[in-house]
Amino acid sequence: MVQNNQYQGAKFFNSANGLAATINNTSQNFRDFLSLRETNQRLSEENAYLKRKLEQRNQSLYTLNVREINDPVLINRFDFLSARVINNSVHQFKNHLTLNKGKKDGITPGMAVISADGIVGKVKVVSDNFSVVTSLLNIDVLTSVQLKRTSHFGTVQWDGANTENVNLLYVPRHVQPQVGDTVVTSGYNSIYPDGLMVGTIDKVDLKDEALFYDLRVKLSQDFRKLSYVAVVKSNLREEQDELEQLIDEK
Repeated sequence: MVQNNQYQGAKFFNSANGLAATINNTSQNFRDFLSLRETNQRLSEENAYLKRKLEQRNQSLYTLNVREINDPVLINRFDFLSARVINNSVHQFKNHLTLNKGKKDGITPGMAVISADGIVGKVKVVSDNFSVVTSLLNIDVLTSVQLKRTSHFGTVQWDGANTENVNLLYVPRHVQPQVGDTVVTSGYNSIYPDGLMVGTIDKVDLKDEALFYDLRVKLSQDFRKLSYVAVVKSNLREEQDELEQLIDEK
């Protein structure tokens, strides 16, 4: 009937073409969806590369302008390795996340983990192919930070409550912090590069006769949405740790 009747034939082929187009479109959308992981991986690797180059540039400017020498060791002080988060907890008092990179990729315990939005945590244990990271959302984790506007130092610590906030400790009463002030890493350890985003102050309180402020920081990284991160390798960490250990022993 389709072959011998012009009207029915036209209707059939129009319907068939429409169905084929819908199937092709659905197939392409599915292929595009499957390619998102590869695309995200490439973007994450590119982001890690750009972070590495930015850190090298900053160290180079410091070396040339302040020390007036070109020190390749300082220029290459930090390196960045992209990794994907394959497991993540946020509702415990001591949260951890798991990465799809391990010893084979050069990751060792103690390395810092960051994202495009801010700091994430520190590598705790590794196997050949995986790493477990102690999250910033861990009541035992203390991280040295700095108020970007005033350059004063403090420490952030999670209290086990809201996953969007941490407390900023040990900021003395003469500092006068403000809501909206940016909080960044201080560089006062050999793990994190200085100046990495932590968050912004969203609550300021100072009790009578208190030595320090009660400050709350809204984290720049939403830990419920972690996907790709960068593991930070400090190439001078071992040297710094050994030197500081000698001081402790004397």
